Amino acid sequence: MSETLLQFPASVTGPDGNQYEARACGGPLTGGIWQGWIEFIPIADGEPLRSRRETTQPNRTDTLYWASGLTAVYLEGALRRALAAPSAVPVMPPQPSVFSSPAPPLSPPAAVEPSGVLDPFSIYQKGEALLRKQLRALSAWHLVNIARAYELSDADARALNRMSSPALIELIVTGVRTALRQNRRYAR
Repeated sequence: MSETLLQFPASVTGPDGNQYEARACGGPLTGGIWQGWIEFIPIADGEPLRSRRETTQPNRTDTLYWASGLTAVYLEGALRRALAAPSAVPVMPPQPSVFSSPAPPLSPPAAVEPSGVLDPFSIYQKGEALLRKQLRALSAWHLVNIARAYELSDADARALNRMSSPALIELIVTGVRTALRQNRRYAR
């Protein structure tokens, strides 16, 4: 059964200047959980107002605790929400779904040859800073594919996939720099 959990001592002033007595109310839902809302009783003439559900709590004690923490600013906002005209939500008649269940989860193919989305050697020739900038724009899995496609690391794919993007970028830049110093380049 619903009940008033807390009556606030100070009145709340609405945007129109009317004064209201505010009360935090609550009641049980199915499953033993509780919901809380605010009721506003006009001090002068007028109809009482209530907010929509402001909280859902595991029990009455926690709902009372929620109510005890409400501030004057929160109550003013709840009053504005209660005074606002309810927005009409169009109700659509139930439509049968096309499928009986969601799509299966994506899983990568068992054996995928890595492909680099960019050639780190040609970009490095234009400047290391440019290479770093372009690598930062890529996702980690792109970076792993570049490292594997250009043989810039002896680490296996699992080890590379555990690395952070900044570490992969450093690995690629260092690998390219080293390969160019040794005058070798990966040939596809």
